[in-house]
Amino acid sequence: MQKTLQKKFVITAMAAISVLLLILLGAINGLNFWQTDRQTDRLLEMLTRQAAAAPKSEPGMLPFPDMPGKREPGDFFSPPVTEDHAMSARYFCVWFDREGSVARTDTGRISSVSGEEAKEYAEKIYEQGKGSGRLNRFEYRRMPDRDGQGELLLFLDTSAQRYALLLVLALSAGIGILCWFGMLLLVILLSKRAILPIARNLEKQKQFVTDAGHEIKTPLAIIMANTEAMELCGGETKWSRNIKAQTARLTGLMQNLLVLARLDEGVEELPASDFSMSRLLEEELPAFCESAALKNVMIEAEIGQGIELHGNRENLLRLVSILLDNAVKYAPKGGEIAVTLKRQGREMLLQVENDCEELPVDEPEKLFDRFYRGDSARTQKSGGYGIGLSAAQAIVENCKGEIRAEYRGASRIVFTVRI
Repeated sequence: MQKTLQKKFVITAMAAISVLLLILLGAINGLNFWQTDRQTDRLLEMLTRQAAAAPKSEPGMLPFPDMPGKREPGDFFSPPVTEDHAMSARYFCVWFDREGSVARTDTGRISSVSGEEAKEYAEKIYEQGKGSGRLNRFEYRRMPDRDGQGELLLFLDTSAQRYALLLVLALSAGIGILCWFGMLLLVILLSKRAILPIARNLEKQKQFVTDAGHEIKTPLAIIMANTEAMELCGGETKWSRNIKAQTARLTGLMQNLLVLARLDEGVEELPASDFSMSRLLEEELPAFCESAALKNVMIEAEIGQGIELHGNRENLLRLVSILLDNAVKYAPKGGEIAVTLKRQGREMLLQVENDCEELPVDEPEKLFDRFYRGDSARTQKSGGYGIGLSAAQAIVENCKGEIRAEYRGASRIVFTVRI
């Protein structure tokens, strides 16, 4: 139990840490990308306006107007674009005349692009008619020339900015992974201490149920023996019958509670062996046929032969008893019970289907809740105590199987076990 709690604690804690790291790193890199794009757009716009407004000059000698470097209102995260940024930028310009022919180029502020390459870049964008965008490693902007006789295309090299963004992304991802593994180690080291009080409380609760069950078994046996002795001396009365019925009911309750406690603890593996499930069901069924006959309830059985299982035979016997006892208790007089055991693929399929006077109002899966009672069809007068199906579910889960409940029609219920 402690290992299970520790595993769940580690998974939950690391899931929360993972989400926190993803949000933190995503916010940092997202903000970095956003402010870099904003700064690039502002620099590109300023360079384009300056180049379009400047008089004709020698290549590489474009003048720069005053750039005071003031931030725009509300633009706290983006640093100001100054003349120093413009001087350090790598870009080239291409001017077009009215006819759409290249009039001149300026590649004086970039060494990796020749005049012919700049012309090819510009003509490709000019034909598309776009005002701005991205081409390979360049961001471009289009603007009318100062004299209105043509247009200007300015291409800004942003490879350095992109490299810086990817470097920050890679470094933050690497640091995030290292932090994740560091937190994993720390959580594993601290998880045992964190869940220790909870584990101790759970163990005490289970131990209490086990101890109380064993302590109550002896008084119940004495009450039953004394009641039977009283009946031998004074004969059976309605009071003695009530005492015996309630004692038997309480005995069954304690047995199922002990089963649940033992399966929940999971400290020791229950002894397992190969046995015939077909033979087990054939041996157990006659005892319930007699009690069903007293209510004029018919039991139809379809038991496949040669169905073998590997597991704890005592628990599987209790599972069969719980399901058959449940069916007999809640089947109305003159009702029917159908029991089916067969092999379905690699699984064993056990189905117990019975009529009900009134189906529970809740979902079928609620029937497996401890001490659950739906309506008047599941009250004490039927002899149930709301713990049997919980014990059946615990037994099936211990066998790595599955048990399901299903309503059929208006008055039938089916319990299906797959192991």
